[in-house]
Amino acid sequence: MIRSVCGYCGVGCGLEFDKDKLIGDVTYPINEGKLCSKGISELISINTSTRLLRPLLRESIKDEFKISSWQDSIRAITDKIKETPKEKIGFYLSGQLLTEDYYIANKFGKGFIGTNNVDTNSRTCMSSAVVAYKKSIGADFVPLRMDDIFKANLLILAGANTAEAHVVFHNQIKKAKKEGLKVVVIDPRFTDTSKIADIYLPIKVGGDIDFFNLISKRLIDEELYNREFVENHINNFELLKNKFKRAAVTKMLKRTGLTAEQFDAFFELYKNSENIITAWTMGLNQSVQGVDKNLSLINTHLLTGKIFKEGNGPLSLTGQPNAMGGREVGGLSTMLAVHLGFDSESVKKVSKFWNTDKIDNKPGLTATQMLEANLDVLIICHTDPVYHLPNRNRVEELIAKIPMVVEINAYENSETAKYAHIRLPAAPWGEKEGTQTNLDRTITKQEKLTRTSIECKPDWEIFKLLACGLGYEREFNYQHPKEIFQEYQEMTKLNGYMDISEVSYDELSEKPFIWGEKIKNFLTPDKKGNLFFVENRLLSEKTTLEYPFILLTGRTRDQWHSGTKTNLPTTLLKYKELNFCEIHPEDAKNLSIKNGDEIRVVSKRGSLLTKALVTDAINEKTLFIPISNREVNYLTNDLLDRESFEPDYNHSAVKIEKL
Repeated sequence: MIRSVCGYCGVGCGLEFDKDKLIGDVTYPINEGKLCSKGISELISINTSTRLLRPLLRESIKDEFKISSWQDSIRAITDKIKETPKEKIGFYLSGQLLTEDYYIANKFGKGFIGTNNVDTNSRTCMSSAVVAYKKSIGADFVPLRMDDIFKANLLILAGANTAEAHVVFHNQIKKAKKEGLKVVVIDPRFTDTSKIADIYLPIKVGGDIDFFNLISKRLIDEELYNREFVENHINNFELLKNKFKRAAVTKMLKRTGLTAEQFDAFFELYKNSENIITAWTMGLNQSVQGVDKNLSLINTHLLTGKIFKEGNGPLSLTGQPNAMGGREVGGLSTMLAVHLGFDSESVKKVSKFWNTDKIDNKPGLTATQMLEANLDVLIICHTDPVYHLPNRNRVEELIAKIPMVVEINAYENSETAKYAHIRLPAAPWGEKEGTQTNLDRTITKQEKLTRTSIECKPDWEIFKLLACGLGYEREFNYQHPKEIFQEYQEMTKLNGYMDISEVSYDELSEKPFIWGEKIKNFLTPDKKGNLFFVENRLLSEKTTLEYPFILLTGRTRDQWHSGTKTNLPTTLLKYKELNFCEIHPEDAKNLSIKNGDEIRVVSKRGSLLTKALVTDAINEKTLFIPISNREVNYLTNDLLDRESFEPDYNHSAVKIEKL
């Protein structure tokens, strides 16, 4: 029996491998033996016919791929890197990499090539939360854990469909409800999560800032905020108070789409709840005002003092298994490593640790900026930007112009493969080992369950080969992921609040480690939390007479992103279609659309064919298409949050054409 951890969502469930099957680990604190349908079927994704098993190479994307050797493929990449200015080189990483893979890629790109254009697909899902945490509490630090729901009185889920995106955590929520937890769900759709809500609030798309501002204003106006906590531990209270004096309550409430009675019923529960957790995910993050939405939410915890206490706090729900681990090692282009930035002192520390003089002192291109930057080399690892970036027609046009696109992947059926020049076969989950950090700072070891396919290599080894091909054999002389993890542990000592050096790599095979448990206060320079007044500036794409609907996107329970691993004939009980479009009955009636009709959904940027799912579970003038439809981003707009550079996936204006 081998213990490991699931490689799907950010919950990070413990599991056990016994001969030829996976079962939940009953001793693991997060899932207590429970697994979702994706996790229990993960073994199938190792042996699927869609695996990429050999290096492939071609001169032009118009040519057919030819089987290559590792030696020739690595030489072709390193020769191109040698002749390319560092600012023309980009690394596009993924929250599905293990921490050791992430660390080596970051060290190689930022430390030795000297490009800070090292970013991750976490840019498209968690970067708004990262920026807001840093601004408000001082660091990219989640100040509570999932099991805090058992100590809370109220859980607010805002734009988070845990029943489908974080299934096992959702089951824990249901268990906590039996022990008295109250749940409020805020969502434009009556999702599967909404079915367990004590109060469901059908907020209008884009009304999140107004909603949380209404809470903050009521807390201040009715003097329900924690006066002592605010006076001793919080900055900018008087500024916020003065700003809210001029805030138009009626206007804010109207923008939420809620009635005064709905909000009052919620606030009655809110003010009488001693311990409150507010959890959110892409419904808030993926917005042109994603950071502001996060700050408006965190404000409510700073005003009430419901933070750094058991059963309280703002809990961002990470989508990918190791998005947090990637943030820790510096996987975002807007940070250096171990949560350090590009200030001179941090650059000096990291340069000394890595023994290099090549680190640039300014942030690099984000994943959402790279394709616009006329790069000459783009190395993409375990992600599919052609599928997942917004405004896909534009993405395809831009990536086709890059002289060398390298795709490192375990699977051959990505959308990005059509634009790659070199494809390198990586070992998937189950064929490699290393660590990952789930959404609440729990570090677990992912174990190797079966042999690595002959021509495949773990990602850290691929980056090592590239580094050695450029002459850095001594600096990247790793033989095992344990050595990489231990070097990373030493590096965390450069940051005073990261205690990851206390754990043993070998002990992680037996039990997880939660870092940061000793942190019970703000990590800002003055040790105080920062309030920010934000307002809904209505920056998202607006509907018009021609495009009268707003499109939402999101996961369904049994699918993982583009379905590379999950959309297989033998993988899952697909309890929902892969391709559908939710539409309100009144809208369907006005357009003479019946349930199951084939329709075309069109935006200014593109169109797709789908099937109408007529349901009153969605607000009028609002549509929902799951991201399991690989063509969904032909519709989405490429507006970005100005601070996090995260795309505005959930506010695209569209129209429907009946076929």
